[in-house]
Amino acid sequence: MWQLYQFPLCPFSRKVRLVLGEKGVGYQLVRESPWLRRDEFGHMNPAGQTPVMVDTETGTILIDSLAICEYLEETVNGAATISGTAENRAETRRLVAWFDTQFFRDVTGPLLQERMVKRLAHRAAPDAKALREAMKAAIGHLDYTDYLLDHRNWLGGATLSLADLAAAAQISVADYLGGIDWKTHEQTARWYRGLKSRPSFRPLLSERMEVLTPPSHYDDVDF
Repeated sequence: MWQLYQFPLCPFSRKVRLVLGEKGVGYQLVRESPWLRRDEFGHMNPAGQTPVMVDTETGTILIDSLAICEYLEETVNGAATISGTAENRAETRRLVAWFDTQFFRDVTGPLLQERMVKRLAHRAAPDAKALREAMKAAIGHLDYTDYLLDHRNWLGGATLSLADLAAAAQISVADYLGGIDWKTHEQTARWYRGLKSRPSFRPLLSERMEVLTPPSHYDDVDF
């Protein structure tokens, strides 16, 4: 049985969970708060970051969300998330890197730092300027997803791919933290509604972080 060490608002863990759900792989969640820096978790992943996936039967330890997703793509049949021509696969990987790096740097990371880590780990108030900048950056990123969806059925091309799952993982956390304004992004909102209605996505929407309440539309698939 796989165990996935994560916390509910880790976007990289969410990406792995979506892949596991799409591929029908069973797993057990293990709550891990990286900011606590537990020695036991540090021995598994010296970087001290989630997610970490452990096979309790073989002792296999997988670290880093992209490495885990690639492992699942190579070892689990069905529901391919990186497929098509070499060009298609390259575009999927490009977009995964975009959301894991740029979107997280500009939007999800600052929102998590200000609204979650500061509150839970440091008992400090968020920086209003940093929050405004993250929300402004989110508008620019969703303008880009609107553009992609104007030309494609899914972000990476004709079919759902890891690009969609990586994007949805980041956007869902930003949405939980109140960082997304959906009013002027109907293309992206329509795409996101479709993803929220998938069985793989529903468990994510039901989870909550302590003392952090999401907006009322967060778990509404028809928002």
